[in-house]
Amino acid sequence: MLDLSTVNMTITGLQQHYTNGDFTPASLLHSLREANAKFNETNPVWIHLLSEDELNLYLERINDAKPEDLPLFGIPFAIKDNIDLAGIPTTAACPDFAYIPPANAFVVQLLLDAGAIPLGKTNLDQFATGLVGVRSPKPWGPCRNALNPEYISGGSSSGSAVTVANGLVCFSLGTDTAGSGRVPASLNNIVGLKPSKGLFSTTGVVPACRSLDCLTVFALTVDDANTVFDVAARFDSSDAYARANTYENGKRYYSSQIEALTIGVPAPSQLDFFGNEEAKALFSDSISQLQALGTNIIEIDFDAFTSAARLLYEGPWVTERYLATQDIIESSPHSMLPVIHTIISSGNKSSAIDVFQAQYKLQEYAQAANLQLNKVDAILTPTNGSIYTVAEVLNDPIELNSKLGFYTNFMNLLDCSAVAIPSGFYQNGVGFGVTLFHRAFSDKRLLGLCSALQRANSLPLGATALAGAPFKQDLRSAPSHINVVVCGAHLQGLPLNWQLHERGATLVEKTQSAPHYKLYALAGGPPFRPGMMRCETGGQSIEVEVWRIPMEHLGTFVAEIPAPLGIGKVQLNDGRWESGFICEACGLDGAKDITQMGSWRRYIASLG
Repeated sequence: MLDLSTVNMTITGLQQHYTNGDFTPASLLHSLREANAKFNETNPVWIHLLSEDELNLYLERINDAKPEDLPLFGIPFAIKDNIDLAGIPTTAACPDFAYIPPANAFVVQLLLDAGAIPLGKTNLDQFATGLVGVRSPKPWGPCRNALNPEYISGGSSSGSAVTVANGLVCFSLGTDTAGSGRVPASLNNIVGLKPSKGLFSTTGVVPACRSLDCLTVFALTVDDANTVFDVAARFDSSDAYARANTYENGKRYYSSQIEALTIGVPAPSQLDFFGNEEAKALFSDSISQLQALGTNIIEIDFDAFTSAARLLYEGPWVTERYLATQDIIESSPHSMLPVIHTIISSGNKSSAIDVFQAQYKLQEYAQAANLQLNKVDAILTPTNGSIYTVAEVLNDPIELNSKLGFYTNFMNLLDCSAVAIPSGFYQNGVGFGVTLFHRAFSDKRLLGLCSALQRANSLPLGATALAGAPFKQDLRSAPSHINVVVCGAHLQGLPLNWQLHERGATLVEKTQSAPHYKLYALAGGPPFRPGMMRCETGGQSIEVEVWRIPMEHLGTFVAEIPAPLGIGKVQLNDGRWESGFICEACGLDGAKDITQMGSWRRYIASLG
């Protein structure tokens, strides 16, 4: 069998192994299957580990492919057992609920088509209800932390997180309604990506709260999570809650941009570490590290977020969990663990009045939250404020679970995307992590920010011996804003400047063009307009302004520009080329050469 201690179990590392010809996918996957079977004897991370024959069916799919043919060629992954893998039982950690799906979940199929190989279905808090990882009945039982088995793994995606942390798969799928894709990442020192709602299809997923559920990715590195995102973020017209990705959020991220970003952190009085001074110090260290990387840290009002979080279990959204399990909770309530039954059974009590009152409150919180989000590029919080042993959670299952959701329960209610990344370790070895989040469709921007932060942390990966994270330099993502050079009626204080302001544009700088332009007063008006043309001789520098305009409004701005003007590339006096106003030569009929004035503003003043 393959010596797994010599294998780099990141996606990028494994791709290099395959390119080098170090081993084949078959030898790796069969070695991993054996290692996982042995690991499962002491820590029940698997509900169904594929047999040799079942595994071979997937290996045969890539027999004729090469590593360069498929983005996930031969990459082993795990699937939380509330997500369908065709022909393999889906249990949601409830034996009496089990069924055998005829088809793969939509996202699973995308991963298989990309060359990934599933090793099986992982353990979870029953019906994905819990953040602790101990709410799984016999014959499975609690998953234990990958770094210290006395402590909880976090849930509900417990098995999915622990398998990744131990280097038993490269990545895994989880789900996240209240934090299940982030809390286990933090406790096990791995990355947890909770994408924007609807970007990953939930077709073939057992619902918890259908209007809020998200599929998630666990990985050892941000780069690996990004690779999976690029495969899995595909629109599914059969999913009523699916949303198509935006262009700006669909490109590969550029991993090194972090300087000068503004990061919000909750005011100290709004943070809660539940008496854990070590967690408080670790979070303070994370803030200091971001500051050292050149970010601007500001305090934000976190009240709207925590208020929204309380609605998830104190409001009528529990009714969605009741609807998802209605058949079994009404016909066979003893099939559920007592704590799961207690939580979900309360969901049949909400009235229509309760629903609308909660929606009104949520809308108020969303408005207030958006005011805070508008101030920053991302918000930083602890992923969870404290840690607990398995024994402590079994003794106090609801209260401690609630504390773990303090920084996570609001995320889907307020339609945010989030990335949880490792940030340090408690003295007992358990992982401490932070989460960076912003509104929906900011996934790529957050991945880029977290990429830089993970590199700076340079922590070991999961519970493996791998040190640091191998990162690829990816393409720059589509910008959220674009600089536009103006030289005439759009200058600050002039008649068409309002067209920039109404689109949210801001003035970046007042400067000069390179000394290679002529300036003309075009015929017609009002408003009177100049034309700026590049020339090799006889030109000079022209006074211009650079305005930063949101990319989503650039199209309407350009559409209002009349001929013979248009947008092209303008060179500034420092050598930069920016998008800006240019003039077609045909527009010079009847125009007056005013180059010697060097400024449209000066020419207008000369007219009296």
